[in-house]
Amino acid sequence: MSAYAVAVIRETRFGPQIKAYLERIDATLAPYGGRFRVHGGPYQLLEGSWSGDLVIIEFPSAAQATAWYHSPAYQAIKPLRANNTDGDVFVVSAVPDTHKATDILG
Repeated sequence: MSAYAVAVIRETRFGPQIKAYLERIDATLAPYGGRFRVHGGPYQLLEGSWSGDLVIIEFPSAAQATAWYHSPAYQAIKPLRANNTDGDVFVVSAVPDTHKATDILG
């Protein structure tokens, strides 16, 4: 089942380190089957307030998403992002195609 590495970025301080991170991240994703699905905007705000960026990277499984995050290749570039952004990063598994909203009730 697919899983997603999600970053909810409240602030990015653009500079040489973020540029280097962006230039290097794709190579870290390839061995784990990672593909960008959402990378920032543009977006249409429908409710609430939002001033950040959303990044969603799809992986074939949660195990592969977690392995990518902990891989030496990603850990080598992670400080370039972490030192220049404020936000949250997590992995979430997809639901099956047959999922209904009420499935979470029981």
